[in-house]
Amino acid sequence: MSFFDNDSPGNLAEYTVSEISGSIKRTMETAFEHVRVRGEISGYRGPHSSGHAYFALKDDRSRLEAVIWKGSFSRLKVRPEEGMEVIATGKITTFPGSSKYQIVIESLEPAGVGALMALLEERKRKFAAEGLFDPSRKQLLPYMPHVIGVVTSPTGAVIRDILHRISDRFPLHVIVWPVRVQGDGAGAEIAAAIDGFNALDPGGPIARPDVLIVARGGGSLEDLWCFNDEAVVRAAANSAIPLISAVGHETDWTLIDYASDQRAPTPTGAAEMAVPVKADLEAQLAGLSARLASAINRQMDNRRQGLRGLARAMPSIDQLLALPRRRFDEAASRLDRGLELTALNKRRMLERAASHLRPDMLAARFAERRQRLSDLGLRAERVVERRIDQLKARIARADAVFSGLPARLANETARSRDRLNNLARRSDGALDVRLRRERQALAAHDRILQSLSYKNVLKRGYAVIRDENGQPLTRAEQVAAGHALAIQFADGNIAATAGEGAEPPTPITLTTAPQPRRKSAKGSPIDQGSLF
Repeated sequence: MSFFDNDSPGNLAEYTVSEISGSIKRTMETAFEHVRVRGEISGYRGPHSSGHAYFALKDDRSRLEAVIWKGSFSRLKVRPEEGMEVIATGKITTFPGSSKYQIVIESLEPAGVGALMALLEERKRKFAAEGLFDPSRKQLLPYMPHVIGVVTSPTGAVIRDILHRISDRFPLHVIVWPVRVQGDGAGAEIAAAIDGFNALDPGGPIARPDVLIVARGGGSLEDLWCFNDEAVVRAAANSAIPLISAVGHETDWTLIDYASDQRAPTPTGAAEMAVPVKADLEAQLAGLSARLASAINRQMDNRRQGLRGLARAMPSIDQLLALPRRRFDEAASRLDRGLELTALNKRRMLERAASHLRPDMLAARFAERRQRLSDLGLRAERVVERRIDQLKARIARADAVFSGLPARLANETARSRDRLNNLARRSDGALDVRLRRERQALAAHDRILQSLSYKNVLKRGYAVIRDENGQPLTRAEQVAAGHALAIQFADGNIAATAGEGAEPPTPITLTTAPQPRRKSAKGSPIDQGSLF
């Protein structure tokens, strides 16, 4: 069918805009029903809220709008990224609403290995700039883990190699998180497995691994591409559990190798890194035990020899006790003499104290106490009088201040006055009691003084003979002929002169009535002898 007929311009058919747009759409879809277009992705901002993705494919001269419907987008093996060179497979169609044509993409693949390597380098630079590959983020592997977590395919030869190697070296508990290691959705499963192991509770029903192994066998760059996924790299870098990457062969490098804490060349190498060799540990432990036993024996021998040397250098018991025994004997020999000297010193101290206990000293002390008591009585009387005067003055002032107050204040003043009078009477009574006690004490001291005074002895007929200096004479050898003497009797003093060779005087007969003689307990009179 032709839309234009040059032979008959007047017979051209008329079409509406919708008809011509629909005809163009059918023509385009028929002519370009299945095409492969190579270009660079431009303007990609991620899938729309509806699930569709809109962007453009461009080269150095042209630009082609592209769309991926929601159903096709979920089946893509390679996700579109800005600047990525891809080969898109689909059909060309038009959008009648704006007279634009576009490609509806059904599948998407990188434009060769070069494009994947360029994308890989770009992601590598991006993650390195973010610090995900920083060596300071890497953790040390535990020397002897209790639980190992493995993220890999449950059906491949990789898991069997890992389990076999761990069983040979050091059998322990292994937890496998099965994932797809190739194809669509593999990256999301691997990232979810790493995050799932980190989310396990250390005390939960499923043991939390001490180290993780992310493993896969060898393959092409496209086969290993899921380990270059951004989610996998970020999950490995943020893992709190130390992670070993064992992807591909020794020459295969993926981005998870840079983000992991340790890279193993093969899955078997990862198992060797994760656990030590039990036999080697047992041999090392046996060697250390033998060395320890040998060191203990040598140390015990050295200590035993040192103890023997010290025992030989120590003196015997007799040598140790010789000096204390000698000191004890010397102290025992000095004990009797020390007791005698102590008794003598105590006797001298007693005599010195007794020499101060003379009647004149007691009289002086009594006089001093009597004078002090008198002073205290006078002071107490003055204090009481002064206190009474102060209280009377306060009462007078209170009377002057409160004379105009109601009867209640007058009664209060009266009670205060009564209280003051009671206090005055009590103070007088207390003063009288104090004076009476002091008088009684003074009288008791006076009686003691009188009982110790020699004048009471004179009243019984004795006399005191003194020399011209007034000193008492106690022995006859102190008196010589012609010395002036003073004889003190109970009722007075007389003067006398000592003679030599005189006859004894005639006894004097007392004219006073004889006193009855005291009798002893048996009834016989007590003979006191004569004074002269």
